[in-house]
Amino acid sequence: MTEHFDATWLALREPFDHAARSISLARRFAERLPMRPQIIDLGAGTGSMFRFLAPIIGRRQDWLLVDSDAALLDDAFGRTAAWARRRGYAATSSDDELALSTPHGLWRVRAKAADLALGGGVGLPDGFVCSALLDLVSAAWLNRFFDGLSVPFLASLIVDGRDSWRPRHYYDARARAAFRRDQFRDKGFGPALGPTAPVSALHSLAARGFVTASAASDWRIPRTALSMQRALIEGRGFSDPHWRETRLRQALRGRLAITIGHRDILAFPAGG
Repeated sequence: MTEHFDATWLALREPFDHAARSISLARRFAERLPMRPQIIDLGAGTGSMFRFLAPIIGRRQDWLLVDSDAALLDDAFGRTAAWARRRGYAATSSDDELALSTPHGLWRVRAKAADLALGGGVGLPDGFVCSALLDLVSAAWLNRFFDGLSVPFLASLIVDGRDSWRPRHYYDARARAAFRRDQFRDKGFGPALGPTAPVSALHSLAARGFVTASAASDWRIPRTALSMQRALIEGRGFSDPHWRETRLRQALRGRLAITIGHRDILAFPAGG
């Protein structure tokens, strides 16, 4: 996997991720897991999905965080330990495991640096999860993964191509088109699915007999979220300096509101 993400960016987006993800689909996923589930988080980054989903699962659980970036996984342990202590949980760590003692039982977290583009060799858990991953992968990678999938699967924050920038700007369409081209760029898995990923994933899962559900999980960036707005403007305005400068002025004046469309997908094996 050649696409890398900065830990600062992942920390900036985490509260918006948590607010956007579908609680309903997360609860349905948790209900299908055994009493002490083993969960693999693909492209885990700094562990945001664990911090969102572990309290929803509630009971004893074991996680394996898988990412190609070992530095992000190191950061995941530190961020998760600090998050746990803020909640009043005891956190102890060794070189390869973080253990959180909670009122709901022991939550164990391990990490593995592996190139997901090469398959990763992560084994078979009771459930797979991922966040902000499926729009980065190719159709071929997605189909290979689903060919081997036989457990519940929850994918969150898949870009779906919808967005709203208010107030509107004359060059919005041009900036959107340039960003859309970048979304289809090879991110290390082959040509990326980009905003076609939610539909592609649902069709691919249905063709394999999975029972699926999906829900909108849009980022809603208010006028007060200047740092997040600036990051999104810089990311989208790389090809149009005029659009970028105009949007930055609006953000600084508290006049800009942004919505970025995503979808969450839940899948269960037929009869499982």
